[in-house]
Amino acid sequence: MTDARATRQRTRPVQPIAAAVGAVFVVVGVLGFIPGVTADYDQLGFAGPGSAAMLFGVFAVSVLHNIVHLLFGVVGLAAARSAAVSRAFLVIGGGVYLLLWVYGLAIDLSSSANFVPLNTADNWLHLGLGVGMIGLGLLGTAIERTKIG
Repeated sequence: MTDARATRQRTRPVQPIAAAVGAVFVVVGVLGFIPGVTADYDQLGFAGPGSAAMLFGVFAVSVLHNIVHLLFGVVGLAAARSAAVSRAFLVIGGGVYLLLWVYGLAIDLSSSANFVPLNTADNWLHLGLGVGMIGLGLLGTAIERTKIG
């Protein structure tokens, strides 16, 4: 019984990956509220293309955008408690970012449809996040299967 309990509680490789991704999102969410790290902080709007604040002077952000990063990060940290939920967070979350990339490419960035807000740098970052998160979810699973098999 002790061996079975230890096996169930063992951390799988995908779990620290999900925790790290979640932690990065929390940090980015916090940084979006820090003047200096976020250029034109006085132009930080709640949402929409009118928010002229730029995280690291590159990525368009708003209060809503920062809150989404914080919430996404908290979900990733919570997901890290379970291997299955960690995989789901990384793969489904990566899929969400790929959809956001497509959305960002499809809309007029100066229109009200750009409610997040997004810019070209955000679009390319979302592509990288989507591919990266899905890849990390699959890699964590592959590492686990290699160690088990």
